[in-house]
Amino acid sequence: MNAEDSLKLARRFIELPVEKRRVFLETLRGEGIDFSLFPIPAGVSSAERDRLSYAQQRMWFLWHLEPQSGAYNLPSAVRLNGPLDRQALERAFASLVQRHETLRTVFPRGADDSLAQAPLQRPLEVAFEDCSGLPEAEQEARLREEAQRESLQPFDLCEGPLLRVRLIRLGEERHVLLLTLHHIVSDGWSMNVLIEEFSRFYSAYATGAEPGLPALPIQYADYALWQRSWLEAGEQERQLEYWRGKLGERHPVLELPTDHPRPAVPSYRGSRYEFSIEPALAEALRGTARRQGLTLFMLLLGGFNILLQRYSGQTDLRVGVPIANRNRAEVEGLIGLFVNTQVLRSVFDGRTSVATLLAGLKDTVLGAQAHQDLPFERLVEAFKVERSLSHSPLFQVMYNHQPLVADIEALDSVAGLSFGQLDWKSRTTQFDLSLDTYEKGGRLYAALTYATDLFEARTVERMARHWQNLLRGMLENPQASVDSLPMLDA
Repeated sequence: MNAEDSLKLARRFIELPVEKRRVFLETLRGEGIDFSLFPIPAGVSSAERDRLSYAQQRMWFLWHLEPQSGAYNLPSAVRLNGPLDRQALERAFASLVQRHETLRTVFPRGADDSLAQAPLQRPLEVAFEDCSGLPEAEQEARLREEAQRESLQPFDLCEGPLLRVRLIRLGEERHVLLLTLHHIVSDGWSMNVLIEEFSRFYSAYATGAEPGLPALPIQYADYALWQRSWLEAGEQERQLEYWRGKLGERHPVLELPTDHPRPAVPSYRGSRYEFSIEPALAEALRGTARRQGLTLFMLLLGGFNILLQRYSGQTDLRVGVPIANRNRAEVEGLIGLFVNTQVLRSVFDGRTSVATLLAGLKDTVLGAQAHQDLPFERLVEAFKVERSLSHSPLFQVMYNHQPLVADIEALDSVAGLSFGQLDWKSRTTQFDLSLDTYEKGGRLYAALTYATDLFEARTVERMARHWQNLLRGMLENPQASVDSLPMLDA
């Protein structure tokens, strides 16, 4: 079947009633044809077109529970060094908003309580503040204060806008850009797209050229419609059956020893401890992963699971793992909420060998990848987990590995403008503990983000050391039992 026929068939599939879509999918399966490989058609006319994606729907309800919270804000603060063309900057953001429908979308609730995507009617405004008259020390204090305020300021998902841009002038060639989006219209991958396209738009406008970006093949609403059409026609049930078998009926809460009792309602205040993995250890981890047919992700997660088991004493562990969910060419260049979360379960005790643990983890990861399309939101609904404001459902800790992380400081100069990151302490977290590992400039880095309701900084710093000690022990003796690995500092 050629590409044109596949596109026509996909369009026809979406236009069918749900029962006929089910028959359609069953027929394709019987012929050995995988519908997930069909292209996503653009601009299909459907009464379902304004519905939210599953991820957006859950994000909306989380916001509705606490509309004054900034827990799902995605903030960035970027230093702009060099001659700035303010008009070119404003045009660049206007072009981004025009290019990506998500950046000009709001999510009002209808009279019948239904949710829908709707276009935002007013243009984006880039707020401007001139702090060049302040002494440098006051400028820096003001910057951090404003960055923190922006990061926590809530959005109104019904009214919008869901993108805020502020430009602060510090001097003739010194500015800071504060950029905040709500998670309902963006994710980590999207931020990379935004940075790349902003630099191209700005460079073109600052030099009097045309940007020349190729047209997007689809918009986010096309993806949301396609996703629902496919999953609701039987694919959802097929993948859910796998996850029911994998996760079981019980969903134990991870009880790590904490410095403070768990509050009934979390504040979502968090902090982050960043550290680098010494090069010799990082290289040894990469080499071991290659030799054992593992990925670095699997090896690092295995060490994290052992840390959690040693700290909690529990034998049934669930860790949330975000996946980009960008395994289709049409969505790679879109700004929107695509990221999905998988729950990876490991069942082991102190007598389990490292090799056995890693072999089981490899099977778990590969199985999850083959069933990655089921939205986490549907999993939560299907398991009917008793909701609690005190902790997240299905898992309480996360792990994320990024083989290649965007480094804004490594961007080439754009029309004479160079970029730098502004770091500030404010951070929110929806989870007890999250481990992030990422590779940048040939080095391996890690960070533990933690709920300050539960943990003190010194406890988390100790956890980081213990995790690295366990990794060393795993490399030295893969046949060792989990409880025999050295964890404490020498």
